[in-house]
Amino acid sequence: MKKDQSKRLQQQIDAINSLVLHQIKPSMQRIAIMDYLITHRTHPSADEIYEKLSIGMPTLSKTTVYNTLKLFASNGAAQMITIDEHQVNFDADTSTHAHFLCKQCGKIYDLSLPELATMPDMQKIEGHLVKEISYFYKGICKDCLAKGTKDSNTN
Repeated sequence: MKKDQSKRLQQQIDAINSLVLHQIKPSMQRIAIMDYLITHRTHPSADEIYEKLSIGMPTLSKTTVYNTLKLFASNGAAQMITIDEHQVNFDADTSTHAHFLCKQCGKIYDLSLPELATMPDMQKIEGHLVKEISYFYKGICKDCLAKGTKDSNTN
């Protein structure tokens, strides 16, 4: 039991450190939301985060979750993923990497990029200062392919 408590405490410390690193004042709600993003690598939506956290935090509002995630994204503490035109998802991993959306099951996966596709932050291209790069791929994930999806040609 002590090992689980120690791991949980370390996760909360990691969340606090991430907030402080990105110049965000830690609060109970912000720590909980960052902790959720760090420990749930599923690229959750604001609604998913609210549903999960509101069980243990009845005073948490959807507005707080949305505003906090917007703050995280604007301060570089999380990525706002707009790969799906119907919802916005979030990722605590702010390193340069790609995202893959399965058009069959709807899951979003992290993909590593070949070295040629990555570039240092804040590079100038044709006179423009690049501050953010997004790589999105869409298709059918390997799990759905293994299940023998009905339509592997889904748009």
